[in-house]
Amino acid sequence: MKEIILASTSPRRKYLLEKIGITFKIVKPNYDESLIDKSFSYKKIEQIAEKKCDSVLEIITDSAIIISADTVVILNDKVMGKPKNYDEAYKMLSSLNNNIHKVVTAICIKDNEKNKKIIKSETSEVSFNLVEEKDIRKYIEEYKPYDKAGSYGIQELPQYFIKDIKGEYDNIVGLPTKLLKSMLLEITDGKI
Repeated sequence: MKEIILASTSPRRKYLLEKIGITFKIVKPNYDESLIDKSFSYKKIEQIAEKKCDSVLEIITDSAIIISADTVVILNDKVMGKPKNYDEAYKMLSSLNNNIHKVVTAICIKDNEKNKKIIKSETSEVSFNLVEEKDIRKYIEEYKPYDKAGSYGIQELPQYFIKDIKGEYDNIVGLPTKLLKSMLLEITDGKI
């Protein structure tokens, strides 16, 4: 089996790949994923995932399959990135409070030997309950979600924040594992 490389240093993506039994190594992508224009489109998010993948392709020499991803939180067709500080995190979580938002993950998989690529996206919907200001502040202070799109990690968020989830839970964590498995089967002609 060809080596699989995860183009991400996210502990959540590492965990999800391990959970589905994939053997891989990690190579940090060298790409600035910040968006200047915050309006959402699948094409934009998929391009970021592909550019992360390409940045790893540039530095590896062996035959490999590279997996990269980009996850964004969307509220009212605007991308919510990662907060830079406490105030930004509080502002983001307050806007999600008692509201419905989408989580989109774009996955790019490339086989550098076959010169083959697959790019697909998964969308989930998250509905938040009305949560008190003190609970939002406590969450930020305790978990410091500055490396997470939308200022939260679903796996650590207190249950009373969440009213409803539609779609794949793993997607909200950062990597839709069902979609990923089907893409890996497609790129390897069923040999994973």
